[in-house]
Amino acid sequence: MSINLADRGVVRSENGLYVYSEQVDSWVVRTQKPVSYEIRFVDDVLDPRHRDLIDFGGRTEGRQRRFVVVDSKVDLLHGDRIREYFDQHGAECALSVVPADETVKDFETAARIVREIDAFGINRRTEPIIVFGGGVLMDIVGLVGSLYRRGTPFVRVPTTLIGLVDAGVGAKTGVNFNGHKNRLGTYFPADLTLLDRSFLGTVDRRHIGNGLAEILKIALIKDVRLFELLEEHGADLLANKFQGVNRAGDIVLRRAIHGMLEELQPNLWEATLERCVDYGHTFSPTVEMHALPALLHGEAVCVDMALTTVMATRRGLMTEAERDRVFEVMRRLELPSWDPRLCPDLLMKALQDTVRHRDGMQRLPLPVGIGGVTFVNDVTAEEIAAAVEAQRAIGVARHV
Repeated sequence: MSINLADRGVVRSENGLYVYSEQVDSWVVRTQKPVSYEIRFVDDVLDPRHRDLIDFGGRTEGRQRRFVVVDSKVDLLHGDRIREYFDQHGAECALSVVPADETVKDFETAARIVREIDAFGINRRTEPIIVFGGGVLMDIVGLVGSLYRRGTPFVRVPTTLIGLVDAGVGAKTGVNFNGHKNRLGTYFPADLTLLDRSFLGTVDRRHIGNGLAEILKIALIKDVRLFELLEEHGADLLANKFQGVNRAGDIVLRRAIHGMLEELQPNLWEATLERCVDYGHTFSPTVEMHALPALLHGEAVCVDMALTTVMATRRGLMTEAERDRVFEVMRRLELPSWDPRLCPDLLMKALQDTVRHRDGMQRLPLPVGIGGVTFVNDVTAEEIAAAVEAQRAIGVARHV
């Protein structure tokens, strides 16, 4: 039997919004916004024969106009080719050259970029912002894109390893604020990310290691085969910077990116706060900001992973042999597994801040063997102090 909604006091408007009386005192709006973004490998993206950068977006009165943000170090190395690429395609291009590291990852840098966008003028939907740089600059430009006119598309071209496997594949944007890492930010993925390994050839050795730390993170909590590849080929990848015909390097990059995306895709907005990709990111944000600029992001993450590897071993989640394999891979990748700034008081402060970030619970990921993970909520100050002492005894600090 059909029910006449009007007889029940239900009034339906033209757009499908239901209300339950002629006099409406309350509304509940539910809607969904589909999210789709692409990550694509392109060898030598600045080769004029490759149109990936120029074909994304549209035209204004028959012209192509692009606002391009470039890390100042990248500009010194690749700036001429970037300019030539857009010139050869007949695009009107404005370049904003920005010094970018954690010390200037702030609102002022973001505001400077916005002022330059306003001076150039871009159409909101058809003229995407393009960024060439590492994780810091991509985070800043992502925040700018999410805020500028409440949402302007952007394209990422990571030029560092950490940008290629971590910052360039997710949805987070952000800047540091009030002494805290990424305290202000949004979820706003780039519409397109173009991955070009050739940029890594001009990255210094330490920054290759910085990115390898994030690859090691994925290996330790979900991919034992990836760990074995780092164990066998990690030192060579550090030395050759993923250049040339490099089958092991290709597999490592693709497994790391695919593993990261497997975790992000079903939980892009972090509705679930138990995230295995948060491994290495419980203590490291505070440690990194406290040590700034002595530790790079991946180095701080590695020190965090070394600490939690020790904690897992003390809890019986890992064997001592597995712990030693992990520390040996860190050594081969020339990553620190200890830092003299670590002290129980700082680490407890870091944990307390992370608890607020994770909605009142620790949700601390610990490795289970190599390639597994569990979450705990019962870490104490005493446990941290004991783990720090054990880490000090077996860890290796970065040589200054």
